[in-house]
Amino acid sequence: MILTVTLNAALDLTYRVPRLLPHAEHRVDQALERPGGKGVNVARVLAALGHETVVTGFAGGPTGETLRRLLADSPGPLTDALLPITGTTRRTVGVVDAATGDTTQLNEAGPDVTPAEWAAFDDRYGHLLRDARAVALCGSLPPGVPVGAYAHLVRQARARHIPVLLDTSGEPLRRGIAARPDLVKPNAAELAALTGSTDPHRAALDARRRGAHAVAASLGPDGMLALTPDGTWHAAPPKPLTGNPTGAGDSAVAGLLSALLDNLPWPDRLTRAVALSAATVRAPAAGEFDRAVYEDLLQRVRVTEL
Repeated sequence: MILTVTLNAALDLTYRVPRLLPHAEHRVDQALERPGGKGVNVARVLAALGHETVVTGFAGGPTGETLRRLLADSPGPLTDALLPITGTTRRTVGVVDAATGDTTQLNEAGPDVTPAEWAAFDDRYGHLLRDARAVALCGSLPPGVPVGAYAHLVRQARARHIPVLLDTSGEPLRRGIAARPDLVKPNAAELAALTGSTDPHRAALDARRRGAHAVAASLGPDGMLALTPDGTWHAAPPKPLTGNPTGAGDSAVAGLLSALLDNLPWPDRLTRAVALSAATVRAPAAGEFDRAVYEDLLQRVRVTEL
C-alpha cells in the first residue's frame, strides 16, 4: 500500500461565484465540501487510480468528524488511519471567480497538537510503515508539531528502505530535505524560498545538493521540471488549461508515486504527473480529476530531455 501523511488535514470548502469583487456581497452558484489537506488529496487521487492507499495524520472536533465521514465516501481502496486529537481540524475556503477562472484561497492555521498526541502519531506511523511500499509526507505543520517532524519521518522511512516523497515548504522543507528524501516536489516559489534562486533549474540543482535524491518542481501551467540521477527532463501539457488549480500539485504527487510503483522510467512518470495535474484543474475540487482529460493528455504531454 501507499501511505500518505497529512499532519494538517482540512475540510475543504469551494465556493463558485459569478465574479469576485472586493467589498461586495456575493451569491454562491456552487458550494462543494471535500476532505482535504495535501496528503488527503494525494490519497484520494491514488485510490481513484486503483492503488491501495492509507491516510494518516490528525483529525479532531466536529470538522474532523465531517472530514472522516466524507473520506469514507471516497471511491477506491482508501483506508482512514487518522489519529483523533482534542483540537479541531482546520477549514480551507477556495473562492472560484467564474468570470476569470482565478481562485482565492483562505487557509486556517490548524489545531494545536499536544506532545502526547505527536508521540502517539509517531508510534502509529512506525506501525503503518511495516506494510508501506511508498510514503508521501505532505503539507504544512499544525501548531505544536516539531518543525523537524518531516526530517524525523523521512529518516524512519529510509531506515526501512521505503521510498519517501516530501512535499512541504519553508523551514520544514529545509530540515526535511537534509534527511535525504528520495524525491521532493516543491513548486517554483517554494524552491526559490529554499535556495534563493528564481531559476527553477538552478534551484533544483541546489535542492539536490542539500540532500534530495531527486527533485520534481511544479511550474504551474508550464508543467514540471525533474532533476534525477538518471537525467533531467521538462514535461508540459500541449496547452494551459483553465479552471481551478487547487490540488493540481497534489495530483502530480499521486502521479509520481503511482508511476514509481509501476516501475516506469522518469519521462513516463512525468507524463502521468503532468496529465493528472492538468486534469485536476478541470475538476471541480482538489483531490479529484477529470478522467477523460487525463486519458487524453497521457497521449499529448510533451517531455523533453535537457
